[in-house]
Amino acid sequence: MSYTVEQIVNTSPVIPVIVVDELSQAAPLAQALFNGGLKVLEITLRTPVALEAMKLMKAAVPEAIVGAGTIVSPEDVTAAIEAGADFLVSPGATDLMIDAVQAANIPMLPGVSTPSEAMHLSSRGFSFLKFFPAEAAGGVAMLKSIGGPLAKLRFCPTGGINLAKAPEYLGLPNVVCIGGTWMIPKPLVEAGDWAAIEVLAREAASLAR
Repeated sequence: MSYTVEQIVNTSPVIPVIVVDELSQAAPLAQALFNGGLKVLEITLRTPVALEAMKLMKAAVPEAIVGAGTIVSPEDVTAAIEAGADFLVSPGATDLMIDAVQAANIPMLPGVSTPSEAMHLSSRGFSFLKFFPAEAAGGVAMLKSIGGPLAKLRFCPTGGINLAKAPEYLGLPNVVCIGGTWMIPKPLVEAGDWAAIEVLAREAASLAR
């Protein structure tokens, strides 16, 4: 099944940003997050097993929308699509990468941290953007400031956001969802405590937009 970016960002208030170190973690982690109500999963291409982990997650939870993050090149675009990614996320954007994304016609949240970057991607046809690194790039205050002049754009802020900070971001009119890692703390993943992760996922999924 294919999705639009708008459908993806409106599915859950929080998109978990997942780093998988061991393939054995992939399926149970995806199931725990999905059972907790987080239906959109972003697997970052930061480890050698990331692409295979994404395949395992999609097989384990076919109802989930599973995407690839940390896309930084046209080669990453190709590899992620071949692995079955439903969507792509990048920390920033180059025209070469955007060309590859648009040629493949796959949904993407390209990353920006400045108004100029946002305007450039808007001119390339993107209206949903990742704001990264959110806290370091000005956080809620920055998004409020650019909400006026760039009123048509919507953002998924990611980077440094935790459960305590999430409601303020989600309360902004130009924020559609947020990305975060707090619901998948490494000690719980390493311990295989999927029940505890499901509880944290349910807490994140219940956040109001």
